[in-house]
Amino acid sequence: MFEFKTITLMYENNLDFAIKTDKEDPLNKYRNEFLIPTNNKGEELVYLCGNSLGLQPKKTSEYIQQELNDWAKLGVEGHTDAKHPWLPYHEFLTNSMSKIVGAKPSEVVIMNSLTTNLHLMMVSFYQPTRNKYKIVVESDAFPSDKYAMESQLKFHGYCEKEGLIQWKPREGEALCRIEDLEQIMQEQGDEIALIMIGCTNYYSGQLYPLKKITQIGHKYNCLVGFDLAHGVGNIQPNLHESGADFAVWCTYKYLNSGPGSLGGCFVHERHANNTKLNRFAGWWGHNKETRFNMRHEFDVLPGAEGWQLSNPAILSMAAIRASLDLFNTAGFSNLVTKSKSLTGFLEYLIEDLKNPKINIITPKNPQERGCQLSIQVKDANRQLHTLLTQSGVISDWREPDVIRVAPAPLYNSYQDVYKFIQRLKKILN
Repeated sequence: MFEFKTITLMYENNLDFAIKTDKEDPLNKYRNEFLIPTNNKGEELVYLCGNSLGLQPKKTSEYIQQELNDWAKLGVEGHTDAKHPWLPYHEFLTNSMSKIVGAKPSEVVIMNSLTTNLHLMMVSFYQPTRNKYKIVVESDAFPSDKYAMESQLKFHGYCEKEGLIQWKPREGEALCRIEDLEQIMQEQGDEIALIMIGCTNYYSGQLYPLKKITQIGHKYNCLVGFDLAHGVGNIQPNLHESGADFAVWCTYKYLNSGPGSLGGCFVHERHANNTKLNRFAGWWGHNKETRFNMRHEFDVLPGAEGWQLSNPAILSMAAIRASLDLFNTAGFSNLVTKSKSLTGFLEYLIEDLKNPKINIITPKNPQERGCQLSIQVKDANRQLHTLLTQSGVISDWREPDVIRVAPAPLYNSYQDVYKFIQRLKKILN
């Protein structure tokens, strides 16, 4: 692993600058580790959609094939005798994952899918009482999070309309202000049991201050959790230091593990060994030494592992391992540094368009965003995005008027960003 030197670039709006910067970028070689989608002429597409689905590392098929070969050769004995034994397979991912989310290894586990994990965490950390039962969420939370919280409220016998409090941007603004969350807590903190926020908002790209939010919640005796789906692998959330009670995430966006791949959980160490917490239990959360004795009472594992239910999906974990191995060699701090530079270049080029129809709603401060810039298009319908797609740019459209663009530092280049802007400019003109 090397150290990426922080360089303040003076951006230039020309292809020569992009080519030169790519040549000087020590992370540029990792682009060759990925399969870049092509058009019907075999030309590479400009893929800027890692915020929805990351690209496939070339080694993924090799890693999965190893497990298929061991399954073919060993059958059930692969649980102990495979090259990477299946029984402890999730442990092969723990150290890498803990570095990416800023946690202790004992606080992290890869398991299930994101929304399943959110429900499992809420079993333990949504602890409503008659008078303290409400949940705070950002107003434009990812729909699955909102559905999960509404269903939890209903499950516990509360009205989801009254029980779900939305932290909203002010009239005419696109971003949430932390002082407005503080106001909500001052007025209703005695009725709020849980703050559950998406750490990086899927729509606006706003990165919320996790530590500050946690401090606000704990001040009012509320538990605090985060959904890192649009943050993990592109910002450093420092979960342990933030003091958050729990967090959940997926691995198929910036972590490049494939469609529908497994998710992850964080449980802060102050809770991780609390056997009295409510939880939905399964045999993979049981003491490893006696798990296969079958007839013991549930003996929960310490740490985040104790929230596991079933034996893991090995083929999915093999894909996760292929990607995390690239993160290990690249160095996560290096990726964060490049990401800020690459996103800064994108912002510079968009602003240089000087087009009154185009507005970036994502925060300008690099500390308040990740890879994604959300481009609001005045008086637009989906036609602009359709034309971009036809021009060979893969981004995504979110109603009513936003194109999300996310240059991922592991495989995107300065030339990708420049090409995107040139095609956008041509369409706008």
